[in-house]
This record gives sequence, C-alpha cells and structure tokens, in this order.
Amino acid sequence: MSANKFTDEFKRDAVAQVEDRGYPVREVAERLGVSTKSIYTWQKQFSRPAKVIQEVDAQADEIRRLKRDLARVTEER
Repeated sequence: MSANKFTDEFKRDAVAQVEDRGYPVREVAERLGVSTKSIYTWQKQFSRPAKVIQEVDAQADEIRRLKRDLARVTEER
C-alpha cells in the first residue's frame, strides 16, 4: 500500500469524524475502508493541540459577541 494513497483532505475529514463528530475510530475506519492504525496515525499528524482549540473557541465566542454588538448598533441607527 502506498503512503500517498489518500489525500490530506481525506485524512483530515477522517480525523474530524472522530474528534469533532464523536464517531468511534473503529466505525470510521470500517466506513472509509482503512485500518484503525491509519486513523490513529492521521490523528497524530492532523489533530490540533488543545491550546489551539481553546484559542479557536475563544475567537469564535468573540466573533459571536461582535456580531451581536454590530446588529444592535445597526438597529439603533
């Protein structure tokens, strides 16, 4: 089996199914036709560190707050 058989996008999607959507590794591996070892390897390669996840969540909260503020100010005008 070639090391470059799957695209990075495919691998990231597989990791996202496990990490973001909460599917079990075994289920994702079976559905995609890959080994569980591949999923775990891709997780190490593509998963975001906890600090990055916290920063992204904080930024998303800030964006939501700013959008609410913008809507309120726009309405006041």
